[in-house]
Amino acid sequence: MLRTLCRAGGALLQGLNFLIPLLDRIRYVQSLKEIVIDVPEQSAVSLDNVTLQIDGVLYLRILDPFKASYGVEDPEYAVTQLAQTTMRSELGKLTLDKVFRERESLNSNIVHSINQASDEWGIRCLRYEIKDIHVPPRVKESMQMQVEAERKKRATVLESEGTREAAINVAEGRKQAQILASEGEKAEQINQAAGEAQAIWAKAEAKAKAIRLLSEALTEQNGNAAASLSVAEQYVSAFSNLAKESNTILLPSNTGDISGMVTQAMTIYSTLAKTSPAVAKTEALEEKSEELQNQSESTQ
Repeated sequence: MLRTLCRAGGALLQGLNFLIPLLDRIRYVQSLKEIVIDVPEQSAVSLDNVTLQIDGVLYLRILDPFKASYGVEDPEYAVTQLAQTTMRSELGKLTLDKVFRERESLNSNIVHSINQASDEWGIRCLRYEIKDIHVPPRVKESMQMQVEAERKKRATVLESEGTREAAINVAEGRKQAQILASEGEKAEQINQAAGEAQAIWAKAEAKAKAIRLLSEALTEQNGNAAASLSVAEQYVSAFSNLAKESNTILLPSNTGDISGMVTQAMTIYSTLAKTSPAVAKTEALEEKSEELQNQSESTQ
């Protein structure tokens, strides 16, 4: 707490001070503590022509009691009016949406503007806080509708994105399923073809071995007797199968003479075995004669 003198225009500091009666008199008493001033509610127009009702709280401190006493008549009233005019000026630079989003920057701009003007008064504005912002009922309803529309828009967008993602996932799953199915079918066909090839190869190998063993057996002693026995067995088996499979049977005239039919079959086999080398030799001689005839014609 500092006191200023009326006569000398000085300030009484803390501690013991002497005053001359009738000459010295305490004129102003200034507190050096931080002062809180309630800024009354006022109307302001934003950049988009919306009328707002705004009130705030101002925090200030007196740095120079002499300037605060003799520089302005009522420092608190002057700072309050300066805060109101500065607030209206700053709100006129912002739209309604930015007023709600940029309250912190708005407060700092008001404090900066107040300090530029109150420096001559010995007063320092520490901070300014906006308490309430009141908008007209119609504007408030439109803002509520805008918020609801924005929320519906977001919900619709999220739902559509979810539907799109679900469709993409389903299509991707079907694609992968078709690819895997085709690959499985391809592998199955390859395995089946390989199995069939191996089976054919095994049958061919077995048949070749059987023919080789049969030819070796026929060249051995008593081979013709073994062949006769095999033909007789196949003859009897063939007639028994014909009797089981069909009602109509074509029988030779000498069905009872099995030995004669076996002898006839073996005779045909022997004849074919003997005529095969002769036929081969005859074909070789014919090819040789044709070559000689062609050479003679070419020399002529």
